[in-house]
Amino acid sequence: MSRSRREFLTSTALGVAGVAAAVTAEAAPSDAGVPAAAPAGAPPAFGTAPSVGPGVSAATFAEAEKLVQVQLTPAERAQAASNWREMMAPLYEFRTGPRRAKLEPEVAPASRWDPLLPGLASGPARNRFVRSKASPGPLPGKDEDIAFAPVTALSRWLESRALSSERLTRIYLERLQRFDPKLKCVITLTPELALEQARRADKEIAAGKYRGPLHGIPWGAKDLVDTANIPTTYGAEPFRNRVPTADATVVDRLHRAGAVLVAKLSLGALALNDVWFGGETKNPWLLEEGSSGSSAGPGAATAAGLVGFSLGSETGGSIISPSMRCGITGLRPTFGRVPRTGAMTLCWSLDKLGPMTRGVEDSLLVLQALSGPDAGDVDSVPSALDFDATAGVKGLRVGYFPTWMEDFPATDVDRAALETLKRLGLKPVEVTLPDWPYISLMIILFAEAAAAFEELTLSHGVDALKMQVPDAWPNLFRQARFLSAVDLIQADRLRRKVAQEMVRVMKEVDLLLVPSLQLDMLTISNFTGHPSLTLRTGFVEVDQARSDWAPDPARPLPKFSPMRRVPHGVTLIGRLFDEGTLGRVGMALERASGVAGERPPGF
Repeated sequence: MSRSRREFLTSTALGVAGVAAAVTAEAAPSDAGVPAAAPAGAPPAFGTAPSVGPGVSAATFAEAEKLVQVQLTPAERAQAASNWREMMAPLYEFRTGPRRAKLEPEVAPASRWDPLLPGLASGPARNRFVRSKASPGPLPGKDEDIAFAPVTALSRWLESRALSSERLTRIYLERLQRFDPKLKCVITLTPELALEQARRADKEIAAGKYRGPLHGIPWGAKDLVDTANIPTTYGAEPFRNRVPTADATVVDRLHRAGAVLVAKLSLGALALNDVWFGGETKNPWLLEEGSSGSSAGPGAATAAGLVGFSLGSETGGSIISPSMRCGITGLRPTFGRVPRTGAMTLCWSLDKLGPMTRGVEDSLLVLQALSGPDAGDVDSVPSALDFDATAGVKGLRVGYFPTWMEDFPATDVDRAALETLKRLGLKPVEVTLPDWPYISLMIILFAEAAAAFEELTLSHGVDALKMQVPDAWPNLFRQARFLSAVDLIQADRLRRKVAQEMVRVMKEVDLLLVPSLQLDMLTISNFTGHPSLTLRTGFVEVDQARSDWAPDPARPLPKFSPMRRVPHGVTLIGRLFDEGTLGRVGMALERASGVAGERPPGF
């Protein structure tokens, strides 16, 4: 045993098991705690590592049992304590030293989640993309009417040169500056880059070098995707001066598509809810409440007509929730379709990047540019995108859960959407799932997130975050240190069992319609990796502001009398890699609902 290692084990904070033990170790004529040389050919044995770490006792285990909800007998506790320092404590050496192994942010776990279980087809067999052919009509005379137009219309005006990218970019830059004080949705404005890209787009289009439907379209990025030489802050105080040197893969792909980056948009700090170091991002429809998160800025900016489209991300609802609150369309792609190289990691097996737009077809136009694997993301996979905006939907089977359509959080808007799909010729199919504790899967998110931000947590960098309430990341990261590794593995096994149930359900239908914020399906579909499309289909009235945060009596939410009218939508869940069917049905439902064009007052 080397002297440096012996000194570590006997003198560092983690190597001291009490003064007496340390003195004994130093006084011993040979290395105390180190097994004697074994006979040649003897295999290594458990429990023979050098003693390391602080001393523990039976009482330590008695207290720990309360955290993991197991119960040992007194004899079992005593036995566990007797060799903890030889059996388990050495397993932490890669973190505590002396032979530390640094884990860089880009290092993903060796195990990976594959939403395609063995034997499943990998989605559509062909790549096909057919845009709608309807004319957008003449260019509006008012800038605000142009600003709220969907990408489907903007792209046609740009392609025909009825509108220049530079003019459109200036419209959005002016609106971003004018309305951001109300919404707090912008972290970094990028006017120089935007105007440079817009002028280049105009020259290319004039020269006949049209790149496609995103060419010249201004967009905003959730501020967790890297942008070369432009701050990428994660919305969090410890990273507000972080400036990456390279673009994330999705940013590079949008640049290649000719899109124009006008702003880095806000997110709840480290991708949680809607509070960041600049404040709370607001809902354009109801300024007394947050826009929901964590894709808070993309939701608010898209709804208020400040960008042509935006890029969001979802781990457990961060595209769906702000899309619902702000009344826009959010497309969460199948896990693995869109690479996350250069994006902040919160949870390797759950994070997804996707478009947030003012129309359903817009989201598919953006998804087409984002799709495809990248070597930097081990979870990204090749996939086909089969979308035909001109195809019908009659005869498709739409699954629904009868109980969910009646219980909270379902509303009359959800039930009306199902009736609308019936009128459009879709066949309703009742489906069921086992009554399991799906929320138990969240141990995977909490453990992976705590691992992703371990260094920030142990160095107390998370102490700088504005939100320090019990349901914010700082507390959750700390609590996650005490989750059981055995329970994590069991949750992973439950995840596979849940995925098998979703395979059964999706064999019965072509897609599902669910209340957007139904907790079980929000959890299930994120953990299984199924794609979702959230779109506005109506309005509801609320008598109180809504919040992503747990109720806090010290900070009551505003109440309203008379009640306030706000947008409401539903969510369609598709088969793995079948975003094309979601797009077709979503477009039909959007047209039939007739509410997509209404704008938030005052914008």
